Amino acid sequence: MGDVELVQYQVADRVALITLNDPDRRNAVNHTMSALLKSAVERAESDPGVHAVVLTGAGKAFCAGADLSVLGGAAEDGLRRIYAGFMAVSHCCLPTIAAVNGPAVGAGLNLALAADVRIAGPHAMFDPRFQQLGVHPGGGATWMLQRAIGPQAARAALLFGVRFDAETAVRQGLAFAAADDPVATALQLAQQPGSAPRDVVVATKATMRATAVPGFVDSDHHEAAKELELGPQVRSIQSPGFAARLTRARRR
Repeated sequence: MGDVELVQYQVADRVALITLNDPDRRNAVNHTMSALLKSAVERAESDPGVHAVVLTGAGKAFCAGADLSVLGGAAEDGLRRIYAGFMAVSHCCLPTIAAVNGPAVGAGLNLALAADVRIAGPHAMFDPRFQQLGVHPGGGATWMLQRAIGPQAARAALLFGVRFDAETAVRQGLAFAAADDPVATALQLAQQPGSAPRDVVVATKATMRATAVPGFVDSDHHEAAKELELGPQVRSIQSPGFAARLTRARRR
């Protein structure tokens, strides 16, 4: 599959639909896909004809997380490159909706959490998976989960391996709504900012980011969390325990 096809980009009615498009690999993120996702988000931001962004995955998965072959050899720079795509979503000046059509695992969960709103399809599964793989959470996952669902549910997910299906995700506040067709529902929801003045939409989001914790911008908290997690995550990836788990995973 050519690099250009790994992330699809289309615009209709002032809404950009960005699709991770590697269904045979369950849209697992490698450096190329992450860079293409970042570029797609920046393309939407720079286009005055785009007022909102919807993200989804091709095939049965939303995103299966970081490509394990890339993750296994990642040091700080490699991890930052994997983070780049979902961090671009986190920093996006436009309203963003994740249409979670299937499993969102690890870095895929981070991508869903980076969006302003999540719509869960019937087969959605929000799965941290970090601890199961022997990897410390990264990319700001600890902060994003606690912001989305509170400390207790976030600790249940990250410390006890709790996963959330669509119904549970809505009940916990991890998803805004469940829908049989999450992409169609997300695109319909995006019509409101699509029909509003772009400068008002952008300014409203910027103000909400600044008033979540007055005196700070929420993306600064995300950046700080990402940096706090980076060292422990690198050490966990470089540990013999992770190497053994990675070997077993590759044999499956």
